Amino acid sequence: MTDNVYWVLELSIKDGQLNNFQKLMNEMVEATKRDEPGALNYEWWLSEDKSACHIYERYADSDAAMAHLGNFGSKFAERFMTYVDPTRFMVYGKSSAQVKEALAGFGAVFMQSFGGFGR
Repeated sequence: MTDNVYWVLELSIKDGQLNNFQKLMNEMVEATKRDEPGALNYEWWLSEDKSACHIYERYADSDAAMAHLGNFGSKFAERFMTYVDPTRFMVYGKSSAQVKEALAGFGAVFMQSFGGFGR
């Protein structure tokens, strides 16, 4: 297995906030791509009715995940929480104690590897 840390964050978009959320998403994607080389995947998915969003994020390791969480907290968290309500947060991989502590307030569920492989 790798040192990757990854998660799927499921969100409910608040009524009337889709346009604001989309603008913020564009800003967050650009900043993450530009400033965080340890972000390996940063993919946003929207339901057909545009009421829910899933974000798949994969980081090289816990340090890269913490770099992202620091940027998120200082630049985007307040606006993000104005536009959405988190509904589920599943975390996979080798999360450090620091990552677990940082995500605890979001109701993150940490999953342990049970089998399988990656290519």
